[in-house]
Amino acid sequence: MTLQRNFKRMVIDIADDGTHLLHMGEMEIWDGADLSLLREGFTQLIERDGVRSIIIDMHFVKYIPSGFFGMLFDWHEKRDVWFALTLPQPNVQRMLWFQQFFRRTEEGCYELWAEGRDLFTPAGIGAEPVLIEGQV
Repeated sequence: MTLQRNFKRMVIDIADDGTHLLHMGEMEIWDGADLSLLREGFTQLIERDGVRSIIIDMHFVKYIPSGFFGMLFDWHEKRDVWFALTLPQPNVQRMLWFQQFFRRTEEGCYELWAEGRDLFTPAGIGAEPVLIEGQV
């Protein structure tokens, strides 16, 4: 059974295993105010409630500030929080942070992978291709 709670304009589904799925609605463009809202929500979930597994619904998002990825990375490094994103739009998938630090899971979402890929290796030598999903 999944529980649901709200935090300002976010809807948060809580799975039986404790994973929290954050929905920001159908907004296509996130700005600095949305990033602040997420930071505040993460602070409550992680620091106050002890949540260590968070999935962020990226289904509608076409643009996000690059600081979003840095924020996730910081929470992961400092508080050992596992983050994943639902299938993001191609614009988000093309962002350097996404390409370097996210990998697809068997469940179809993309988890933060702190070791990252070496995107700066000369072409053809050890670099894995990054496939953009959702394009024809």
